[in-house]
Amino acid sequence: MDRVLDTAALLHWPLERLSGGICASSQRRELESVSETRSLLLEAANLDWRDAPPSWLDRAKQVASTSGDLPRLSDVDLDVLALAVGLSAVLVTDDYKLQNTFKAHGGVVESVNTKGASQVWHWELRCLGCRATFPVPKDAQRSKKGAVGECERCGSPTEMKRSKRRS
Repeated sequence: MDRVLDTAALLHWPLERLSGGICASSQRRELESVSETRSLLLEAANLDWRDAPPSWLDRAKQVASTSGDLPRLSDVDLDVLALAVGLSAVLVTDDYKLQNTFKAHGGVVESVNTKGASQVWHWELRCLGCRATFPVPKDAQRSKKGAVGECERCGSPTEMKRSKRRS
């Protein structure tokens, strides 16, 4: 079965273990900014660098919005997720948001250096003003921290909170 490798695998696994892995082209820039030496070393690895088609990216965004993780995924995360979803491949990552999203989709996840996510969580938006809760919309603002939108009732900022519903 194909394996899509997140940047954690590229940084920590030996070259022979990476061989044949599929990676998003956008990971090259991320890797260069983290470790230029490792980036150069990976040129010798037998990696399959790909760009996800737009339809796969749309599907990845849909999958991430279903679990509620979309606002906290980066563009590179979405590229990696799109390849894993589009290829029905094993996703190799230590990123808990990616693990959560892909597991909620029914995908198989392999961790790099961590135990990995033990359960699937779903997320919702909670208003900091009136405390109302809302599903995470597909067009929610994406950022690693801070508010991800405004309350449709009172206009206060909304934040990501774990939903009480069970998967």
